[in-house]
Amino acid sequence: MTIYEINKDVIKYRFGNPICTHAVMKDGIEKKEKDLPFFQLEQGETIQLRYKMKVDDIVLGLGENQRGMNKRGGIYESFCSDDPLHTSDKKSLYGAHNFLMIEGTEKFGVFIDHPGKIIFDVGFTHKDYLEIRIDDHDVDIYMIKGNNLRKIVKNFLNLTGDGYVPPKWAFGYQQCRWSYKDANEVEKIADLFFKNDIPCDAIYLDIDYMEDFKDFTISEERFPNFKSFVEKMKQKGFRLIPIIDAGVKIEKDYDVYEEGVKNKYFCVDENEKPFVAAVWPGRVHFPDFLNPDVRRWFGLKYKNLIDCGIEGFWNDMNEPAIFYTDQGLKKAIKHAKESENENLDIYTFFSLKDTFVNLSNNIEDYKSFYHRLDGELVSHHKVHNLYGYNMTRAAAEGFREIDPNKRFLLFSRSSYIGMHRYSGIWTGDNHSWWEHILLNIKMMPSLNMCGFLYSGADTGGFNGDANAELIIRWSQFSLFTPLFRNHSAMGTRSQEPFAFDEESKNIIKNTIKLRYALIPYIYSEYMKAVINKDIYFSPLSFEYDDEMSKRVENQLLVGDSIMITPIYEENAKGRNVYLPEDMLLWKVENYNDRNYQVLKKGHMYLDVDFREIPIFIRKNKMLVLGKSANNVESIENDELHVIAFVTDQAKYSYYDDDGKSYDYKEGKYSEIVIEIEKKNEEYHIKIDPRGNKKVEKLHFEIIDREGKVTKRTINL
Repeated sequence: MTIYEINKDVIKYRFGNPICTHAVMKDGIEKKEKDLPFFQLEQGETIQLRYKMKVDDIVLGLGENQRGMNKRGGIYESFCSDDPLHTSDKKSLYGAHNFLMIEGTEKFGVFIDHPGKIIFDVGFTHKDYLEIRIDDHDVDIYMIKGNNLRKIVKNFLNLTGDGYVPPKWAFGYQQCRWSYKDANEVEKIADLFFKNDIPCDAIYLDIDYMEDFKDFTISEERFPNFKSFVEKMKQKGFRLIPIIDAGVKIEKDYDVYEEGVKNKYFCVDENEKPFVAAVWPGRVHFPDFLNPDVRRWFGLKYKNLIDCGIEGFWNDMNEPAIFYTDQGLKKAIKHAKESENENLDIYTFFSLKDTFVNLSNNIEDYKSFYHRLDGELVSHHKVHNLYGYNMTRAAAEGFREIDPNKRFLLFSRSSYIGMHRYSGIWTGDNHSWWEHILLNIKMMPSLNMCGFLYSGADTGGFNGDANAELIIRWSQFSLFTPLFRNHSAMGTRSQEPFAFDEESKNIIKNTIKLRYALIPYIYSEYMKAVINKDIYFSPLSFEYDDEMSKRVENQLLVGDSIMITPIYEENAKGRNVYLPEDMLLWKVENYNDRNYQVLKKGHMYLDVDFREIPIFIRKNKMLVLGKSANNVESIENDELHVIAFVTDQAKYSYYDDDGKSYDYKEGKYSEIVIEIEKKNEEYHIKIDPRGNKKVEKLHFEIIDREGKVTKRTINL
């Protein structure tokens, strides 16, 4: 074991000769130390860590995973998996996020930087023990200190680098469905948003826009004159966001295939021939994204679509997903033929069934292909969790070469720590289940802790049929997630905002309009989190140190100023809420109508009608509110409203930039620093408009402890 000090709060413990994942951006200085702190260590062909948890210890982190924010009682497998049935017994989803924190008598974080399989057994097998089993003996382990949870996270984010920033329009509402089959249908969807006066910034193109499901191609039959169509839609206010899949179709004269074979850019089998698997197009090869030459080649292919006016992409099927391989298919067919005349009992029937069920994403297939890494063949199984990360890295690096100072929308299904520098993620193919709203709520802060700020779920659920109530309640939560996308699968009930009855449509419309009015706050808090290496969604325990705040998992802090308490149960007309301090409640139906109520610290039952969205403004905090519009670029925020709950003094920094470039990294952005102090029942407002060129007026609504509202307007 070799030990390196990154800084006083981060120590790296290197075992063997691990593969460089590029998850960490900082090198350390070698130092001498006795052993790994906190954990019992067992070394051999694998490495096992064991930590005795105290009764009240809370374990947070692990990013995209099942169960609660507190991971105690669960077993989690870090191995990116294409599994659309996100039931609570599943051990892995699409991401591998190997960072967790212990909150108890001891406070520390641990990051296991290893691209292969890891098992996190958090009191599942032995209720009092956290056991980490690494399927290798080459690994980097980072121990991260901090005097509180937020500081530990900030130390981790400083280790792994700057977060991804999309263009500002990507904070608008986005509509997606697998089955918008041609240009006419896409335009019809756009026109329905206009007709129903519902804001929207983007419409997605799923696999049907391609020619025979081939990456970087466009079906001339379904999307003729594609460049003109993209421009036409942009004139209407909509960006089109195409999907890109990991598998490259095996087809003669298809340029991506031909170039990949010629230059040896594909992963190979044991005979060093391009590995063959099947996904959407049928048989495909997988680009070897761990090779920087392959990343550059594939990343520059996005230019085919960028030259048509495309400004955003979503990378999918990049675990990589495998429908079948020839070897697996032959085995299944052979088994079926042998069983044709048998009297299948329970065991022989399930054996036959499992042969076909296990065709997809079979672990033996992942072990049967290889990457060329530093001149050597490395089994994909050993580096599996890096695949989607490096596909998305390829795209991001391509964008920076194609248009160096332009932000593109980019998010991915599969991910690993470090990919947050290049893109966001969505949480994959969920279901129209009420349980998945709660899972969405619990997952957001865990993803933020691992660096993934631009994230969100398929609002309404991808698989299954959603009723109006589910769409309403899910949208009422998703309006706070940076990625707000409604997405559903072919064959399911349509779930666009206008797909339901008139009353439901109007409730969803008001929800989306509230989102646009909140974009000044959402964007400001997002950007400050990126710049300050902080998080956007927080558990209550990140700000409040009472015991109850540590237990609450269905309420979130959003940015600096607000707390949200989403409704996630069917037919619920309210819910239990815990207030760790006195707070100001705004129940929103229409964002232009504002009535407030001051609620006292403690437990309460809150009535919440279907039309209402409860927003709690924290004590001595401010919420900045703008105006809604058809899309983000048409928002006119020359006048902003500031809702402040002030008992003595409050301070807020409102951030803004051009929303398009990376100039913010050079300090080219504006801040309006607002300070409010209450003296002798009067409010004194101080404003420092640092670089502000957009906002001309601030309309204040200041509410005191008794609920009295003081209004004032200040010209800047």
